[in-house]
Amino acid sequence: MAVTASSLILVSNRLPFTLDRNSDGVLRRKAAAGGLVTAVAPVVIQSHGLWVGWPGPNVDEGDPIPESDPSDNTPTAGLLSNQVVPVHLTDEDFQLYYNGCCNATFWPLFHSMPDRAVFDETYWVAYRNINERFAQETLIALRNLPQDPDNVPLVWIHDYHLMLAATTIRQVAEEEDIPCKIGFFLHIPFPPWDMVKIFPWHDLVLQGILGCDLVGFHIEDYCINFIDCCQRGLGCRVDRSGMLVEHGGRTVRVRPLPISIPFARFQQMAFEAPDSNWTDLKVILGVDRLDYTKGLVNRFKAFERLLSGYPEFLEKVMLFQVAVPSRTDVKEYQELKENLDKLVGQINGRFSTARWSPIRYIYGCISQSELAGFYRDADVALITPLRDGMNLVAKEFVACRTREPGVLILSPFAGAGGMMHEALLVNPYEVGNVANVLARALKMPNDEREVRMNALRCREKVHDVDFWMKSFLKAIGTLIEEDGEDVLPTQMQPVQLEDFEDYLGKYVGQDSILSLLLDYDGTLSPIAPHPDLATIPPETKKILERLANMPDVFVAVISGRSVNNVKAMVDIEGITYAGNHGLEIIHPDGTKFTHPMPMELEDKVGVLLQQLQEECCKDGAWVENKGVLLTYHFRNVPVDKREPIVTRARELITAAGFNIGNAHCALESKPPVAWDKGRASIYILRTAFGVDWSDRIRIIYAGDDVTDEDAMSALKGMAFSFRVVSSNLTQTAADMRLPSTDSVLCLLRWVEKHMAERKPKVNNNRGNSPQNMNNHHEPTSSVVHIPDAM
Repeated sequence: MAVTASSLILVSNRLPFTLDRNSDGVLRRKAAAGGLVTAVAPVVIQSHGLWVGWPGPNVDEGDPIPESDPSDNTPTAGLLSNQVVPVHLTDEDFQLYYNGCCNATFWPLFHSMPDRAVFDETYWVAYRNINERFAQETLIALRNLPQDPDNVPLVWIHDYHLMLAATTIRQVAEEEDIPCKIGFFLHIPFPPWDMVKIFPWHDLVLQGILGCDLVGFHIEDYCINFIDCCQRGLGCRVDRSGMLVEHGGRTVRVRPLPISIPFARFQQMAFEAPDSNWTDLKVILGVDRLDYTKGLVNRFKAFERLLSGYPEFLEKVMLFQVAVPSRTDVKEYQELKENLDKLVGQINGRFSTARWSPIRYIYGCISQSELAGFYRDADVALITPLRDGMNLVAKEFVACRTREPGVLILSPFAGAGGMMHEALLVNPYEVGNVANVLARALKMPNDEREVRMNALRCREKVHDVDFWMKSFLKAIGTLIEEDGEDVLPTQMQPVQLEDFEDYLGKYVGQDSILSLLLDYDGTLSPIAPHPDLATIPPETKKILERLANMPDVFVAVISGRSVNNVKAMVDIEGITYAGNHGLEIIHPDGTKFTHPMPMELEDKVGVLLQQLQEECCKDGAWVENKGVLLTYHFRNVPVDKREPIVTRARELITAAGFNIGNAHCALESKPPVAWDKGRASIYILRTAFGVDWSDRIRIIYAGDDVTDEDAMSALKGMAFSFRVVSSNLTQTAADMRLPSTDSVLCLLRWVEKHMAERKPKVNNNRGNSPQNMNNHHEPTSSVVHIPDAM
């Protein structure tokens, strides 16, 4: 079946070929090996797509990318220079982004080795900047593609080097109305939450990946880890059985898509490769990049244990280990090489005879054609990484078994270990057991070897790299030809009552008083073009009215509107209203609290209002006068006209002595007092329930704005909080994210149902009910002074 797709823009750290200069200083291409290039390059060429990547250190900015050599017959031969988008990096960029954040931080952390990881903010800043650069180059490529409604481009981002790029690509593409689909594939393991949460900026990484429509990992375990991290680290709603994550109002598909190799090409190389000339020795083959994740020290020790524990193999077996140099300028890798050199010397020195040495150790690169001969002729492949995303060496070994069957020994900590079931699985940390399994493999009868290897070869022949490519395109929905296979669901179901039962059932329980603290705009009411149009839906209002009359439910609405305005908009008796982010509060019994305005600012509100109206109210912008606060709205201003007038508004607000609060397409002028929705929430709860309120009350807070973060942070650990999120990149202290105001309505339905179904309390102290708490207010004046927090 032909694999076809709409225009494909592939984004990877490196281009699919390396560039060097000949003796005349002219740039020339050198094909890069690997399954990714073999599978994807033909699709990029066929779809007239583009490849975005770093061209390497030998290319200066402005150097033209050369065409391929006429004699080139590699998969990238047809990739024209105008289909290549180079992203140039300085030496400092490369050190901080690639050697720093990618390889000193993400590589060990994602391989579950946090003790080796370096957490340096300088690395992280460089990583963000380089991801932004890759995103901008990708957007330029997107803009230059011909617009065709029947041919939506696919942006396919690869690996841990570029986990943030999708955020910018999606945001700008949506702003500029550029249609595209975005996919991501991680070539290394995705670790569990206990590892991910160590990284200080893990929320940004998770949200960066969730900027895509489809996220692919090698195996289901990595998918489950990622989904778990999205729920626990971001508070996203997830569907574990359907492998879906809800983020920013979108459904993101998560799929296991195990990468593979060009099986037929390796098989053909094995047919053509010369004999390895290993005489009559039984050969155990290891092929690895020299890296601490590959478990080479444990492997050599296991082989030493084999020789000491099974003397019948002395002078009859050889470990042939190829170690490909890697990151040779990094001290950790230099030390690893020194340790391996010493260990090989010790083992050879202990067991060697005049005509035999047990280990042949090659530190260097070997051509694929020569390697195919090694794969074909070895008796056993020993592949025992401590942690590995997939490990294609295992698949290459199987593809090259064109003569004798051979035995594959494989670590379960490689992705391949979860699907190549006919291999002998062995824990690389159990050195003695590895030695025993090696002995079993060397003694295995031919009929068992044949059965195991035939099953492995049949599977890998079908599930080759072209199958992987087809699976990805089908999963993201760009495959033109469908074959009727069943697929997992692609959309999350709307929020259900059962979701809130999972979130809140145990927390709210059967005995505690429940306090609901709710924002208005964007939470109870959908965001509207003008505040006067943001009305509360009738069903939401009816449920709030019923909740307000329940004896064990306390309701407060905390808004950025003026207190009188939010009270008029909600218009429900028996609840607390807080306006101007808590600077003004009206209790159910009519008592009021107003945080005092600094005297020097009282006369400046009117002046600032006039300045904003005269200088900044244009192209749809306007100022809302809320008494204590002013809000400058620019939601209706065209995006290309916003920057100068918003900048000027910021200057005027700051010059008048007010702080700036950022809201949905709005700026709020706030008095410089240490009071926000967080302090207001605690004040409301303390006023209603006394100083020991935290022992007896369960709190649910729901909001949608950055101002609600103050309350979520202040109540962290004492409340369960929800944030309504429509953006693809939102950092929040909330416990869970909700996609819309409809889901808040569902939350209120659950609260009503749960509280109505609770068993009546025996000897319930009615004095602790929210309604009776209102009678405990002491008479207050219209202005109550609360000292500012220091």
